[in-house]
Amino acid sequence: MKPIWIVDDDESIRWVLEKALARENLATTSFSNARDAMDALQKGTPQVLVSDIRMPGDSGLELLKAVKAKHPGLPVIIITAFSDLDSAVAAFQGGAFEYLAKPFDVDKAVELIRRALDESLREAEVEQAAADTPEILGQAPAMQDVFRAIGRLSQSNVTVLITGESGTGKELVARALHRHSPRAGQPYIALNTAAIPKDLLESELFGHERGAFTGAQATRRGRFEQAENGTLFLDEIGDMPFDLQTRLLRVLSDGHFYRVGGHQPLKANVRVIAATHQNLEQRVREGLFREDLYHRLNVIRLRLPSLRERREDIPLLTRHFLAQSAKQLGVEAKRMSDSAMQFLSSLDFPGNVRQLENLCNWITVMAPGQTVEIKDLPPDLTHGESLPAASAAAVTVLVPVPAIAHSDNATQGAGNGAVHAPSSASLAQDNDSVDAENWITLLESEAAHMLALGQPEVMDALGRQFESALIKVALKHTHGRKNDAAIRLGIGRNTITRKIQELGIDGAKDD
Repeated sequence: MKPIWIVDDDESIRWVLEKALARENLATTSFSNARDAMDALQKGTPQVLVSDIRMPGDSGLELLKAVKAKHPGLPVIIITAFSDLDSAVAAFQGGAFEYLAKPFDVDKAVELIRRALDESLREAEVEQAAADTPEILGQAPAMQDVFRAIGRLSQSNVTVLITGESGTGKELVARALHRHSPRAGQPYIALNTAAIPKDLLESELFGHERGAFTGAQATRRGRFEQAENGTLFLDEIGDMPFDLQTRLLRVLSDGHFYRVGGHQPLKANVRVIAATHQNLEQRVREGLFREDLYHRLNVIRLRLPSLRERREDIPLLTRHFLAQSAKQLGVEAKRMSDSAMQFLSSLDFPGNVRQLENLCNWITVMAPGQTVEIKDLPPDLTHGESLPAASAAAVTVLVPVPAIAHSDNATQGAGNGAVHAPSSASLAQDNDSVDAENWITLLESEAAHMLALGQPEVMDALGRQFESALIKVALKHTHGRKNDAAIRLGIGRNTITRKIQELGIDGAKDD
């Protein structure tokens, strides 16, 4: 185990902590100033660092910043006087593990250092496990093509666009591209553009100046600044609002941007890797994505295969996820019987690798016995909700319900735009024969399915489908007269016009 570093210009505090930790059989190394500690970081690292906040020369906050830049997982405890509580807050914002307020109780200080030590050792175990495990698993030819592409890009800083269905591992590939690039020693920052509200996304990307808007009480660095000299991964880029696409295009074009409310241009030296499960070419045709931005992003394109395109990897991935899940829970790893493994290999897995990982977590917790048979698998797998490809056509029905028809997100997840009904081959194909209880049940089922796949903005996606279906039915009923349709739906004329444009509905005409 590495020693605990103590950095303080007060010799008495160093002495007290050294003696207290020695009684705990913990090795220490002491420094009288932050600069000596920074120099020592070039040759080695501590297990835990304890530093005073106010010292001659560089402060403890400057030391904290230097440590976190190179070793973000290293616990740092800041020593501060009661009058320095503002500095303590700044320490937390800078990533400090905890702070000790002077005067402190020695036993409590040792207890706190022990907690930080446990955290450091856990972090080291996680890093070692990550180092022992391949970044991306796959023996199928389609995955070997991906590995070769990562290898060819290892000495490049070129922009990369990663495409593929939800759950195929796009962020893993982005991390691998960063880790094997010339920027590997610099920050890797990831942002899911679909997970951030539109009003906050601009500030999240570019930062903001103090007072730029209500609640902006301090200047904040955005993701571009955080990723300086490193890599910025923009996930779900296809969902980025159109006006922000213009700002992103400018950064990619000339490398400059402004914080929200700022007037000083900032230079960005960042490699951008983007990913999407959507068809960007289609979104360009629909006017939802800028064509010039698409070409800026689509310099090198990596398409990740779905799990059904690499079925030979399912046994390998299953064994890996079962071992991983068992280790996390501290139990013995379960194994699949030959018939159960063959059954899993025949499934479509619309949620891809993410769905398989979730299934393995379920098996570890819920399946009885150490050897898992087909009958031990979740009922929704064995009773028709996620069926083998060979038999899927026999029990898959087109959705007869407005709320889950024509789903872009569901199409990406299910592969063919169809919904797998639990065992409902007798569902009526005529909308008129579907009662309220049936379509609500199907809506709930589709929502549960999308949530299980981890698809973003489920409410928005299903809401758009619902609105689209209602408007289409109303237009059909009024023979395309949109004003009449608006009256019958109980909405305004301007509202239905806007919805028709947003949803791309054809066949409408003025009354």
